[in-house]
Amino acid sequence: MRVKLAPLIAGVLPLPLLLGGCAEAPRLLDEVLEAGELRVITRNSPVTVYQGLDGLEGPEYDLLQGFAQFLGVRLVLREADRFAELFDAVASGEAHLAAAGLTVTEERERRVRFGPSYQPVRQQLVYRLGTGRPASFADTQGRRLEVVAYSSYVEALRRARAEHPELVWIENPQADATELLMAVDSGAIDFTIVDSHIFETYRRFLPELRAAFDVTETDSLAWAFPIDRDDSLLLEAERYLDGLRASGDLAFILERYYGHKTRFDYVNKRTFIRSFQRVLPRYEAQFREAGERYGFDWRLLAAIGYQESHWNPEAISHMGAQGLMMLTSNTARAMDVSNPFDADQSIMGGARYLAKMRDRVPDHVPEPDRTWMAMAAYNMGFARLIDAREITRMTGGDPDRWADLKEALPLLMQRRWYSLVAPRDPPRGEPPPIGGHKPHKKKK
Repeated sequence: MRVKLAPLIAGVLPLPLLLGGCAEAPRLLDEVLEAGELRVITRNSPVTVYQGLDGLEGPEYDLLQGFAQFLGVRLVLREADRFAELFDAVASGEAHLAAAGLTVTEERERRVRFGPSYQPVRQQLVYRLGTGRPASFADTQGRRLEVVAYSSYVEALRRARAEHPELVWIENPQADATELLMAVDSGAIDFTIVDSHIFETYRRFLPELRAAFDVTETDSLAWAFPIDRDDSLLLEAERYLDGLRASGDLAFILERYYGHKTRFDYVNKRTFIRSFQRVLPRYEAQFREAGERYGFDWRLLAAIGYQESHWNPEAISHMGAQGLMMLTSNTARAMDVSNPFDADQSIMGGARYLAKMRDRVPDHVPEPDRTWMAMAAYNMGFARLIDAREITRMTGGDPDRWADLKEALPLLMQRRWYSLVAPRDPPRGEPPPIGGHKPHKKKK
């Protein structure tokens, strides 16, 4: 999905000219504070900034918005159409910094000054399953390897050529990593190179893709600042990121966007894609109606339905939960569901129950943590959520942060932990504890 970001101020003049001849330029930080805005150039993608349901989202967006608030200014974003624009905008002064999942490289350090690293990645050679996995660059000879022009991947390939003189590749100035991954998936090209976090993100949508080998061991992602200006803004970014690390907020942001992406099952992913294409359209209207009525993104409700029953309205668990949203008999009655095997009733009852769980989460818990906790309570019962929050406190975590609380969930299965919290049975109308919904079977 493309997102139209606000343009930067065009035609920025060098400050000495604006101030009259040889006047010394102010510190970059002072310039930002005086203007009241932080101008950033970025790129549109799921690993940077993108248009979400409620506005702009993405790991870079969360980090940049926090930095702007840290400085007490507003964030102004511009989208770069081509990779080379990122560095040109910083060099010309149109942007105070560039933030687009930029890898720190020696060649780039001759053009910009990098701030502190906020995420480690690896470059990976990507191919399509069934086309033969290359063991090294030697196995790419005679086949089409294409990478984003002006990217760090080009620099890595130039270094690799010292060991593999026969190595050849195409540098595409028009395509981005997404388009090249899709080209590999379609067979239009044989290989491309992307960073590991990009591969983990896209293979969930393109499950035939595989990483053949790591091209680099460890790279660092960082923001790029002007090399010909002072380091005052960079030092503030360092202070900001140090604070995020100390508070755990940096880990929280990365977990939010990437934590689930490292878990991948090829067979399940293929099953999901088939169901997404063939089964979900039958129930999309019901999910949309339920989402609108109870204030949820309909896609979230659909995801719960798939997790619970694979969108099978006749599913029954070994614990007795029934229907597309896998409601127990007590929950179904409490949610006014007379027939749990009726997909319409099940979807509406499931949405109503999720809303009930969300309402019971303490008011001070912010979103999206509040909804994530409601989803956990939907699966295991609110009483178990209370137990998990208590264990989170015991282990030194923050019970109001999902990133901390989810680490306590497996501990509920261990006697030495669940014996420490007050024993309680799920109140009437709530689902059974963890593990109560699997496996599924069809209603006879």
